Amino acid sequence: MSEVFIEFISLSDPNLRWVLAGTVLLGLSAGALGCFAVLRERALVGDAVAHAVLPGVCLAFIITGDKDPLMLLLGSVLFGWISLLVMDFIIRNSKISADASIGMVLSVFFGLGVVMLTWIQSSGNVNQSGLDAFLFGNAASMLPEDVMLFGFVSLMVLVVIIVLFKELKLVTFDPAFASVIGYPLKRIEFLIATLLVVTITAGLQAVGVVLMASMLIIPAAAARYWTDTLWVMLVVAALTGGFAAISGSFVSYAAPSMPTGPWMVVSAALIFVLSFFLAPGRGEFRKWRHRRTQQQKVREENILKTLYQLEEKDRDQERVRTIQDIMKRRRMQRSELKRGIKGLEKKKLTTHYKGKPDGFVLTEKGREDARRIVRVHRLWELYLTEKLEIAGDHVHDDAESMEHVITPELEEQLLTILDHPEADPHNRIIPKSGKKN
Repeated sequence: MSEVFIEFISLSDPNLRWVLAGTVLLGLSAGALGCFAVLRERALVGDAVAHAVLPGVCLAFIITGDKDPLMLLLGSVLFGWISLLVMDFIIRNSKISADASIGMVLSVFFGLGVVMLTWIQSSGNVNQSGLDAFLFGNAASMLPEDVMLFGFVSLMVLVVIIVLFKELKLVTFDPAFASVIGYPLKRIEFLIATLLVVTITAGLQAVGVVLMASMLIIPAAAARYWTDTLWVMLVVAALTGGFAAISGSFVSYAAPSMPTGPWMVVSAALIFVLSFFLAPGRGEFRKWRHRRTQQQKVREENILKTLYQLEEKDRDQERVRTIQDIMKRRRMQRSELKRGIKGLEKKKLTTHYKGKPDGFVLTEKGREDARRIVRVHRLWELYLTEKLEIAGDHVHDDAESMEHVITPELEEQLLTILDHPEADPHNRIIPKSGKKN
C-alpha cells in the first residue's frame, strides 16, 4: 500500500494526472457553489437538475452520433435549464408545492433519459460504448480533451464566484434588500442557476447524474458546521470537495475495480459525519458538552438557592444542612444532588462538615451567589405580576427557568424598572447585593 501511495503522490501515471486534475477542479467548484444552494435552501433543485440533464446527454449523442464533450456539455446545459424552467412554471401556475414539483421533474426527466439511453444502447451504434457511465460516473474513462473542457468549466465557475462574491452573498442572504438598492436580482439568480447547471454538467462523467447532487450538497453542509462566515464556508466546502476528489481518486487508483465518483461521495460523507460530531461550533459533541455544562450549572444553582432558603427560614447561617434537609426542600435524585454538591465544593461555594450531622454550609462566596439567584428569581416574579399582570400563583415556574439565564445587565434593568423593590409578590424579602439578610 505504501508503494501505491508513493506512486499516487508522485503523479507518474499520465492518466492519473488528468483524472486528478479534473476531479479536484470539480470538487472545488461544486463544493463552493453548493454553499449558495444550501444557504438558499435550493439543495433539492440541484438534485433535480443533476437527474434532468441525462436526456440532454442522450439527445446530444443521438444528434451527433458521437461522444463529443462539447456537444454533450451543450445538451446537458440545455436540458438542465429546461428542467429549471419547468419547475418554476409548475410552482407559479399550479397549487403543487415546490418539493412536489422538484420530485416530478426529477423523476420524469430521469425516466426519459433512461428510456433514451436504453434506445441508444440497442441501436447498434458502436460509439455508444461508455455512455452509460454518465449514470454513475467513470472518471477513469475521461480523455484529456474531456478533462480540459470540464476542468475549464469548473475553473470558470470558481472565477465567477470569486469575482462576484459580494453580489452573490447579498442575493443569497437578503434578496429583497438587493432588489431595493438596485441590484439586477433576476440576472444574478439566472447566473447562479446557470453556474449550478454547468457545474453539474462538468461532473457528470466523473460522478454521474445519480451522485452529482451529493458533491454539491455534502461539502457545503459539512462546511456549515464549522463557521458562520460565508467566505470561510466557501473555502472549507471547496477544500472538502477537493479532498474528496483526491481520496476517491486514490481509492480508485489503489483498487482499479473501485469507481472514483462513488468514493468521492463516500469521502465527502465521512467528512460530513466528522463535522456533524466534532465541529467546535455546531458539532453534536460540542452541543452535548454544552448541555452537560448547563445541566450542572442549573443543578448547582438550585442547591445554592435551597441552602440559602434554609438559612433564610431559620435565620441560622452556621447550621449544617444534611442531604436529607436539602432533599426535603427540593426534589432531586440523591446521585444528582451529590454531583451538584461536589461541583460546589470544587468552586469553594460550600463547605463539607463531616461528623454528626454530616452536611454542608455555604461559604461567603457561595452565599453571595445564592443571594443573587434568589434575588433574580423574586425580581422576575414581581415583574411578571406588576408589568404583565400575571397572577402571583402562576409565576413561580417561569421564574425557576429565568433565574438561570438572567444576566447582571438584565438584573440591573429589572431593578430600575421595578424601582428597587423590597419584597416579591409573596412578601418575601428581595436580597440586596453584598448584604446579609
